[in-house]
Amino acid sequence: MRIIVYTSKGGVGKTSIAAATALRCADLGYRSLVVSTDTAHSLGDSLQAELGPEPIDITKNLSAQEIDVHYSIEKYWGDFQKFMLTLFAQRDIDDVIAEEVTILPGLEEGASLLWLSEYAISGDYDVVVIDAAPTAETLRLLSLPDVARWWVEKLLPLGRTAARILTPVARPFGVKTPDVEAVEAVERLFETLDEVRAMLSDNSISSMRLVVNAERMVIKETQRTYTYLNLYGYPVDAVICNRLLPDDVTDTYFERWKASQAKHLELIHECFDPLPLLTVSLFNTEMGGLDLLRRMGEKLFEDRDPTDRWYAGEIQTLEAAPDGGYLMRIPLPLADRAKIDLYRAADELTLTIGAYHRNIILPRVLWSLEVDSARLHKGTLVVSFIKQREGPDSAAQSFDL
Repeated sequence: MRIIVYTSKGGVGKTSIAAATALRCADLGYRSLVVSTDTAHSLGDSLQAELGPEPIDITKNLSAQEIDVHYSIEKYWGDFQKFMLTLFAQRDIDDVIAEEVTILPGLEEGASLLWLSEYAISGDYDVVVIDAAPTAETLRLLSLPDVARWWVEKLLPLGRTAARILTPVARPFGVKTPDVEAVEAVERLFETLDEVRAMLSDNSISSMRLVVNAERMVIKETQRTYTYLNLYGYPVDAVICNRLLPDDVTDTYFERWKASQAKHLELIHECFDPLPLLTVSLFNTEMGGLDLLRRMGEKLFEDRDPTDRWYAGEIQTLEAAPDGGYLMRIPLPLADRAKIDLYRAADELTLTIGAYHRNIILPRVLWSLEVDSARLHKGTLVVSFIKQREGPDSAAQSFDL
């Protein structure tokens, strides 16, 4: 199954691009599904169809779905919330309060990720096109598997121990304890999140595509998105510039606007090179309905296949160094050195860029080594690991680049 995720700043026409892509794929014979993960859904308006929380057929080879948060949480996270409610019940916390605090940060976004696992297992679709929420919500979605690791490592073992040890003793007295099967169901849920993360970070399966307009503010936010997607290891294979004024618009009123767009289009080339740049002109009518979306798909892709992988850039690598240490390389295109912080604990690196964090679990071979240096070189963070020097324990280290 091929997965294509469109993300952008709000209001740049991402939903139309996603719908046009899915329709183009369907016309080429692929069993296609377009999914909106944005809580402010507009996919149904774009397709001019009434969509629901489960996929519905739109036309030949094309289905569509607007993910409903509450429906999805109940479908996928019911076991998790029951497990958490049981834990809180032991401390006599009010049920209403307990239900609110059992909503894990990113829980709503996580429900969207779990749909992908279902599609992959079912084999019903050749292509899934995701009309993702605006940038901040999409980043929360894609970073959820990293956030979930804390729950798996810290909380679930406590619940498992309580279920196996306390249940036989407590049950005769009517005391609620976590159920072993519930704990195991929750563990499987988080394992599925990791599997989805693996799918989304596999560039042979998934591609992130950035939608921009030829405007400086949009370009700047998209640059940050590109950096953050690389921070989490998600492959970006194209940039799409939407709503360019056509060449045949010659009215003098639009001359300055066309000149500004041309200038910013050059900036997009400079900022995102070597990513392929696709362009689509502004239509002379509101975008919506299959006929217009089909025209948009034809103009956008021309003779290209939307499912092709258009760029395969560098991924995170680890290589042995001549001195017996190791070099870890993490691509961070467009990152600002002044905004990068690096903290190393015994078995993981915590990499921070602005408000976003990624915990990178280190392979065992690095556990006994210390970080000698970290530097940003041509858009790649290079972290050098060496044998520990004599002196105080250096398992925990903090760096400012």
